[in-house]
Amino acid sequence: MRLKIEPYIDLATKFVKKLRPLDIIIISIVTLALFVGVFTLLGKRATSSGQIEVDNTKVAIEIFFRGVVVTSANSPFKEGDETFITIRNVPYTKLKIKDVKFDRKKAIVPTLNAKQPFAVVDDVSSPFQFDFLVTVMDNAKITKDGAVVGGNKIKIGMPTTLEGVDYRLNGIVTNITLSAQPASQEGDTTEQVQDSQDAH
Repeated sequence: MRLKIEPYIDLATKFVKKLRPLDIIIISIVTLALFVGVFTLLGKRATSSGQIEVDNTKVAIEIFFRGVVVTSANSPFKEGDETFITIRNVPYTKLKIKDVKFDRKKAIVPTLNAKQPFAVVDDVSSPFQFDFLVTVMDNAKITKDGAVVGGNKIKIGMPTTLEGVDYRLNGIVTNITLSAQPASQEGDTTEQVQDSQDAH
């Protein structure tokens, strides 16, 4: 059975003749936008998949809080508790607190020791100010650009908010490590600073 295409050609010709120039422009723009959208989406998916080096791995995120005023005898952060995290003013999710370190605000005072002319002591003028270092755990995708949690790239220096039942505090990310890697030690940075000072 031979299919006759002449009627279809006639219908298409009549339809095109009825179109105004404005209609043709609109159809062309919509068609082009659809093609661009499809290729962009496919390109993004391919690029994102190609950038992922490690998928769904545990990361430890260290967040530093400076000069937090706490008059209670207890720390607002407790190891094992859950805290709600907001990254760059974008609410994310609840994360488990892995570790908490805190210390009273310090002051530098001179000494009579020539070998150590300054000493670090508790600042008695601010008895209720503390610095906190809180470590939270999360699942992340590791890409060539760094760790990605909840669709957001997480980097050192990024503003972050932790919120619990009785606190809401703003801090900054100071370290990000894979759970399989040992966390950085304070002594490493201290030694580097000391070496730099000795060199001068």
